[in-house]
Amino acid sequence: MTTIKFGTDGWRAGIAEDYTFTNVRLITQGVADYLHARGLAERGMIVGYDTRFRSGDFAAAVAEVLAANGIRSYFCEGPAPTPVSSFAILDRHAGGGINITASHNPPTDNGYKLRSEYGGAASPEVLQEVEARIAAVKQVRYRPLPEAEAAGLVQRFDPAPAYIAQIARLVDLPRLREAGLHVALDPMWGVGVSWFERLIGGGKTRLSGIHEGINPAFPDMERPEPIAENLRTLLRTVPELHADVGIANDGDADRVGVVDEHGRFVNQLEVYGLLALYLLEMRGWRGPLVKTVTTTMMAKKLAERYHVPVYETGVGFKYVAPKMLEVDAIMGGEESGGFAFRGHLPERDGILAGLFILDLIVQQGKPLSQILQHLFDLVGQHYYERIDTHLPPDQKPAIMERVRAAKPREIAGLPVSEIDTSDGFRYVLNGQGWLLIRFSGTEPVLRVYTETTHQDKVQAILDAGLKLAGVTPP
Repeated sequence: MTTIKFGTDGWRAGIAEDYTFTNVRLITQGVADYLHARGLAERGMIVGYDTRFRSGDFAAAVAEVLAANGIRSYFCEGPAPTPVSSFAILDRHAGGGINITASHNPPTDNGYKLRSEYGGAASPEVLQEVEARIAAVKQVRYRPLPEAEAAGLVQRFDPAPAYIAQIARLVDLPRLREAGLHVALDPMWGVGVSWFERLIGGGKTRLSGIHEGINPAFPDMERPEPIAENLRTLLRTVPELHADVGIANDGDADRVGVVDEHGRFVNQLEVYGLLALYLLEMRGWRGPLVKTVTTTMMAKKLAERYHVPVYETGVGFKYVAPKMLEVDAIMGGEESGGFAFRGHLPERDGILAGLFILDLIVQQGKPLSQILQHLFDLVGQHYYERIDTHLPPDQKPAIMERVRAAKPREIAGLPVSEIDTSDGFRYVLNGQGWLLIRFSGTEPVLRVYTETTHQDKVQAILDAGLKLAGVTPP
């Protein structure tokens, strides 16, 4: 019997190992019980899915269980990006949403994302209640899909028109369409394919794509995660095509990766800074910024400059989304390349984030590398890196105990001014950076991160983190 635990963003597991139709139906029965208990069942649920192996069939199993429990499914008629199906929750006033996707995980995995009635990730409190109801399930009920459709309990629909209309309210799409940019696009074989063409294609802006087919094996990359090591082809393609920028989306298009005109990967912390600068300086928005503990110090420096507050959360939009709603934030973001914006969804949207980056370039009238330098002129140069080490889950307790026992006074010659244990172990380096050691919430991976104002100390800080954990460098 599999114990179902929701991680940083949903439940993920190996297909045909723990990720089975039996477990997907079990989870959905628990979700159905939760919806009835909370008075949300009568509003129905959005059911979406990505392009991974048999995702559509797993989504159908979700709809069958919901139907047997008297809950209507608004079933996406084809694969859809997570932000597209999530926006449908608001558009249809649904009680929430279920999306079958493993996001950026390897091709062997699939996943189950639960979204609340506000269109964003369910809070930790909701997930704990759902987990408890899953554990208490005595019988899983399901109604065959043709029968459920005939009874009106499964209604197929296209979520795209409502989402496109929403994006048009947030971005001047005609301006981008006629800007004359040359954009290299990498949807990473996922559901983001063709979305930029739908939104800004057909004008003077040229869109050149790679990895545009649907391929659940995700060739030419380890996984559909928009980080430098998986974007080597895009990094080469941008300068080869003399493109102005490269934009990548992960497997379910809720994350964004950015490449400047020289083929340099703009890391996720820099992208957070650029997007915050765009909203505060270009758009004139005012309001709080929300960031996770793994996200850039530049947020606080920009916030001081533009007189807005910053709130910090644990890693994952299950923390970011509720905080954004609580404080009416203009932006929320995390180190993984996920960003959300006021007036839209408290949910990562890699498509909208990519469009905002394009609009930043157009409004500034400068190459992206120069805009990034402008950001550094305002807040100083920051350097970031992360090391991931795959480890058996049974090693986690010993590693965490080892790190907990260590109380270093300095790291790589920088004094430790604070040890934050809100999510992992973060060592604040007296205003000159930070080191974080934590386990991934979605994979058996130990992550060691750093951001510092000292370029020559990046590797030394990472090495110190690995030493604290007692882990050999990968």
